Amino acid sequence: MDLFEYMRENTMKNESPLASRLRPETLDEVVGQQHIIGKDKLLYRAIMADKLSSIIFYGPPGTGKTTLAKVIAHTTSAEFMQINATVAGKKDMEDVVKKAKDNRGMYGRKTILFVDEIHRFNKGQQDYLLPFVEDGTIILIGATTENPYFEVNGALLSRSIIFELKPLEKSDIKIILKRAVYDKEKGMGSLNADIDEETLDFLADISNGDARNALNAIELGVLTTKPSEDGKIHINLEIAQQCIQRRTLKYDKDGDNHYDTISAFIKSMRGSDPDAAVYYLARMLHAGEDIKFIARRIMICASEDVGNADPQALVVAVNACLAIERLGMPEARIVLSQAATYVACAPKSNAAYLAIDRALGVVEHEPSYGIPPHLQDAHYKNAGKLGHGEGYKYAHDYPNHYVKQQYLPTELMNTAFYEPTDNGYEKIIKEHLYTIKSEA
Repeated sequence: MDLFEYMRENTMKNESPLASRLRPETLDEVVGQQHIIGKDKLLYRAIMADKLSSIIFYGPPGTGKTTLAKVIAHTTSAEFMQINATVAGKKDMEDVVKKAKDNRGMYGRKTILFVDEIHRFNKGQQDYLLPFVEDGTIILIGATTENPYFEVNGALLSRSIIFELKPLEKSDIKIILKRAVYDKEKGMGSLNADIDEETLDFLADISNGDARNALNAIELGVLTTKPSEDGKIHINLEIAQQCIQRRTLKYDKDGDNHYDTISAFIKSMRGSDPDAAVYYLARMLHAGEDIKFIARRIMICASEDVGNADPQALVVAVNACLAIERLGMPEARIVLSQAATYVACAPKSNAAYLAIDRALGVVEHEPSYGIPPHLQDAHYKNAGKLGHGEGYKYAHDYPNHYVKQQYLPTELMNTAFYEPTDNGYEKIIKEHLYTIKSEA
């Protein structure tokens, strides 16, 4: 390293954004992601032992993918090289491969290549790396916000271990923010700033698990706020709201307003008012509500309040829940809106909900009645000698694939638990049941 390069690196280190300066250099400094870097976990052991194989970090922005790569860079004895897939071309990869071959042949040294935004590489670029990953010339570390099973070459995936990073918890964000404000070496402690607990809670909530988002806001706040009479820069809720361009709503995720809002959201979907449903959805999203919590409530409503009047509602709701986990915010808002409006507009029936509660009531409060012998399993040892299965009529052998026979215990004969309504698809179900029974 020459003098100019040394000066350039020091200038970048001092003038780079807070999120970059605050990046941990050791595993013990990393906050969150204990499901993959806890001391008993595979990744922790592999990094500490310097025995990494190719890996791919997958997760939303600001969760620590690049941070973990930098930690590996400070921990490993291997040559660490980095490229960004958004700007790197074939020449860059050829240079990396040449250097890796030299390291291996001349010095017996491994080379780790960190490819940020690896999903931006096209198939040809990914294919180019494959043989060098396969023969060990390069140990690949890829980072992506997209689902690697869709965006990364299957051959590369088969040679890599995938680690999914989760959005950081509120408590994790607060730890990082305190480091940012009070750490004099890497943070802004030398500026004599202070932040109150209410503001920490707000920023930790509103950042939705994205540490970079929270750090950018706190850096802007400290750098643009004048010291008070006591000589300190006080970061309060008003300043934080301005910096992150979001205002806090009267919404405590552990308080009454939380339950009032989710109640209004569910009742609006049940009441077939998509406009109200979207409004309350927006309030929850703006206040930083957990998107997985919202998705679960939509799934419940799709089954409890729509049911078989439109069986597709549950399909939409479940797929929305899966989609938001892969997308994260802000795109998840669109998926949640689609699911909420679909459920709100769907025909309604709570017949399935009432059916299971009626059945549970009987099971809980009445004796355990015997199952009719012809319905009992005839396959286990000596079952036939006991008359199990004897006289059972196979429905598919009869017209309309239906035959009249006893299914409920004798004591519950003619009990109706499920009573289809005349709404939506359930009307078809009701007519179908009437038709097959009347023709039998």
